[in-house]
Amino acid sequence: MEFPENLLYTVEHEWVDWTPGTQDPLTCGITEYAADALGDIVYVQLPEVGAKVVTNEVCGELESTKSVSDLFSPVTGEVLEVNSAVVDDPAVVNTDPYGAGWLFKVRVESAENLLTAAKYAELTKSD
Repeated sequence: MEFPENLLYTVEHEWVDWTPGTQDPLTCGITEYAADALGDIVYVQLPEVGAKVVTNEVCGELESTKSVSDLFSPVTGEVLEVNSAVVDDPAVVNTDPYGAGWLFKVRVESAENLLTAAKYAELTKSD
């Protein structure tokens, strides 16, 4: 399973692109691990543009053929953009979770308890 080194991760299986030099807004999504665990995603509910999201609080929902799962925000800030392509075609989250399957972009106010790719890989190994 792939965990790109340029991303930071949460224990709830979201990622944020915190590549050095990256400016706001930062892109957020779910990990390949989460997408695989969910199975075929058939519905995506994202936060509204302009909404305030808070680290580790529910900001949306992902529905798959297996279950419904809450989407948690990896950071605190204001949503500046949502990926309407994944709303129209939720399967993109399964096929390209770190690329075209990104979910929303945030102007970050704060972030805490984010994991490196190595620490996230350790976390998922125990699941």
